[in-house]
Amino acid sequence: MAGIYIHIPFCKQACHYCDFHFSTSLKNKDAFLISLKKEIELQKNYLGTSRISTIYFGGGTPSLLTESELMHIFDELNVHFEIDTDAEITLEANPDDLNLKKIKELKHTPINRLSIGIQSFYDEDLALMNRAHTSKEALSVVQTSQDSGFENITIDLIYGIPTLTNEKWKHNLHTAFDLQVKHISSYCLTVEAKTALANFIKTGKVKNVDEQQSIEQFEIMVEKMKQNDFIHYEISNFCKEGFHSRHNSNYWLKENYLGLGPSAHSYNGVSRQWNISNNALYIQSIEKNKLNFEEEILTTTQKYNEYILTSLRTIWGTDLTYIETAFGKDYKNYCIKESERYIMEENLLNKENKLFLSDKGKLLADKIASDLFYIEKAN
Repeated sequence: MAGIYIHIPFCKQACHYCDFHFSTSLKNKDAFLISLKKEIELQKNYLGTSRISTIYFGGGTPSLLTESELMHIFDELNVHFEIDTDAEITLEANPDDLNLKKIKELKHTPINRLSIGIQSFYDEDLALMNRAHTSKEALSVVQTSQDSGFENITIDLIYGIPTLTNEKWKHNLHTAFDLQVKHISSYCLTVEAKTALANFIKTGKVKNVDEQQSIEQFEIMVEKMKQNDFIHYEISNFCKEGFHSRHNSNYWLKENYLGLGPSAHSYNGVSRQWNISNNALYIQSIEKNKLNFEEEILTTTQKYNEYILTSLRTIWGTDLTYIETAFGKDYKNYCIKESERYIMEENLLNKENKLFLSDKGKLLADKIASDLFYIEKAN
């Protein structure tokens, strides 16, 4: 079982908080799509004989692609990969792209899951983040997508926005529940360096993110999700029974995946590689039938640390037996020793030889994971 991630590096406009790789100029789109199809062929052996169980179009804004452009990509994928008939195929989309015509076009493609970037149902929040859609559009496109036959829909929401009070956050959550979507991904607003948001905060145009308010909104979210029968299966992800993201779950469970497009990452169990984050250089390389990427061969310690980082965030937990089998007894003993104080503080739970974050421990997920990382001693 393996997955394919396809990075579409174009957006209509730049969100103030975003530090992903993208361009607001579409002048290289046609050349990019030609190069993407070539890269699919060049990378046809990366996953060996594994069948493809998930395909994910991310970005950027994949919903900028037309039905015809998407179908050309699928045609190329089908030539070089064995794709499961029930594969989960997700397209990230912005509400301003999803009019009825566009949604009907998407239904003619193999896409069976929409990830809609709503972020907030309040226009003032959307304006602060420089989103291109309105709250009215957000409500409309979810309902229209459902009416058009898309049952598997996930929406993104952001908390910790300076203009977002706790009451407004509760309203956002209840609005999402009323829409009866099956999956919600929710992230705390993070101020990344070199973004417009970071500059606005530095110059005093926008208030900084309030850490205490973010904590309160996380706790509100966890409780409201539980009350509405959403499974908290990863720190930032919630779903109804049977609707977890298979693609992202494969990341967290260390399945192999191939990343296509500028800045896309790949992992094959032995090494990790990432494509150049430059559209023009990506295109130039592919035109010469060359792949332009950096590669890192992972050590046992790196594999262990990555397993801690990803597994601890999930409902499936960190398996101590697996650690001993995959990495060795020393790593297992180290993990047990370093986890003891967090277990005593009830931030971690040990059940059937697996470590799980408690609800209060989820607020400390990154710190706990970093403390469980194995640090190799210098020679």
